[in-house]
Amino acid sequence: MATIQDVALDAGVSTATVSRVFSAPELVLEATRKKVMEAVTRLGYEPNFAAKSLRTLRTEKILVTVPDISNPFFSQVIRGVEEAALAAGYSVLLGDTRHEEAREEQYASIVNGCEFRPGLAVSSAHIDNEGAAAEVMEHLYGLGHTRVGVVTGPLVSPISSDRLAGVLAAAQRRGRASALRMAIGDFSIESGVRQAGELLDQPGPPTAIFCFSDEMAMGAIEAIRRRGLSCPRDVSLVGFDDIRFAQYLSPQLTTVSQPMEQIGHEVVRLLLDILADRTSSLQNVTLPHRLVVRSSTAPPASPG
Repeated sequence: MATIQDVALDAGVSTATVSRVFSAPELVLEATRKKVMEAVTRLGYEPNFAAKSLRTLRTEKILVTVPDISNPFFSQVIRGVEEAALAAGYSVLLGDTRHEEAREEQYASIVNGCEFRPGLAVSSAHIDNEGAAAEVMEHLYGLGHTRVGVVTGPLVSPISSDRLAGVLAAAQRRGRASALRMAIGDFSIESGVRQAGELLDQPGPPTAIFCFSDEMAMGAIEAIRRRGLSCPRDVSLVGFDDIRFAQYLSPQLTTVSQPMEQIGHEVVRLLLDILADRTSSLQNVTLPHRLVVRSSTAPPASPG
């Protein structure tokens, strides 16, 4: 499929000029417009929503889509997006895709935050999700846990698949892959209650549970409580994200801290570079994460 860069090269103009032909043709000389449109026809280029959305150069609005607008993790990312956008003179519009692929495809795919998908061919700002998940597992194994349960997010999510890859790699290194138990959640509190409960009701239940979001970990605490168990005495627990509620839970939650607002800042920077034609190549920015150890994890009460 032809790209905007292919059209620009064929017509002998910049990608910004090609974008302008579609977003503000009255600003482009007729001869230049003709060259661009001839290249479009010759190459079979079809402007997509991303190209049309370059009208943001005139309306000064940036569209931000999130898979779950109610998730407090995304509220912090959006705060970072809005801060950076306002500083650059842009306002922000929000779209909630509700984890539905069809909805996501309706929106422009120019820059991706939090997730890294090489096949998507868009710039991205994210952490090393695989490495972070491996660190969590090493922390639990280091405490002496051998039976570890994992509550993932939807496996169609690159975040979930990357974190699961880190979990499996650490388990295999430790020779504990056969003892690993997995349940598939959806990042919500409710799925944390449900899926952690399933793990705890199995024979030989895990002595530690790693949830792929803090919200699911909050649900897991409730699942532990409903069974007359205590965290971390009976079950250690780890979340992911370090949302602002994590340190105020009882017990305080061990979790992976993501630089949420910084992710938002970087996403806007990458987007503005593209809109201003300051870059012609993809940029993938890996930001630092940190394992924050709090009181929800401890050595198991008995070996195993």
